[in-house]
Amino acid sequence: MTNSTLEERSLAERLEPRIEIEQRYARLGHTLRHGPIARAFERKIERPLLRFGLGAVGLYKRGVRNALAVSTTKIRLSFPDLPPAFEGFKILQISDFHIDGVDGLAEALERALSSLDVEPDVCVFTGDYRFEDSGDCQLVYPRMRKVVRSIRAKHGIYGILGNHDAAEIAVALEEFGVRMLVNEAAEIGSLWLIGVDDKFEYRCDDLPAALARVPPDGFKILLSHSPELYREAAAEGIRLYLTGHTHAGQIRLPGIGAIKHNAQCPRRMAFGAWRHDGMQGYTSAGVGCSSLPIRFYCPPELVLIELAR
Repeated sequence: MTNSTLEERSLAERLEPRIEIEQRYARLGHTLRHGPIARAFERKIERPLLRFGLGAVGLYKRGVRNALAVSTTKIRLSFPDLPPAFEGFKILQISDFHIDGVDGLAEALERALSSLDVEPDVCVFTGDYRFEDSGDCQLVYPRMRKVVRSIRAKHGIYGILGNHDAAEIAVALEEFGVRMLVNEAAEIGSLWLIGVDDKFEYRCDDLPAALARVPPDGFKILLSHSPELYREAAAEGIRLYLTGHTHAGQIRLPGIGAIKHNAQCPRRMAFGAWRHDGMQGYTSAGVGCSSLPIRFYCPPELVLIELAR
């Protein structure tokens, strides 16, 4: 099996639509879904109140400890049309780092990655490296560099951007050795990794463009930050849809599950393995946190997927 990429455009060219939207949001002072009032309410009222309430009942520190207890989820997914050469092919998926929002997370990920008992064939990042959805990114870089250096994958690391990310993060990650897919595809033998830009906030996803040079009979794996492209992906013959964004709720209640899943998709697609029109998918709980660096009944997860016929 050989590695090659379809697109020869520079990263700057690939990021142009994303940068244009970022500049528009900067002029407006808010993003598509997060206006200035909603953002101020979350940061100045909702977060402090939640932190105070959890602290008052003695749960906040436990939530922080939970957020650093990285687990590994192993699953085996079967496809009758999987090329024989990819029997047993292993994909390590890591999603929703929000790496600058949880102190100690980079080190916890280093430990979890070093304890993997198998070397994955490829590693994929499914977006959201920054904690906030605006502002400085400088704290992201040394922590992500530490994580990337801890990963050993035969065919390398591929990534996409999420709704919290600035375009500059893609530039830094490529410098660290991550091949960023911005509405384009990469080939590993007869297996194709298709990466689309963010659907949720930036609306600059372009699945047809990403598939433009992928052969119809290629085995297609889609990397999309949120699950919301599930209908279009199934219609295009995607066999496996890898996603995140929801954090599986981040706070889950026993017997009930997530309070909210923050994505326009069926609830069954908000966490774990799912199917739609013959396509299989996995929505990762992610490894990081949003709003506050806490988790309850929802451990941060590395996902190790083994493909089978």
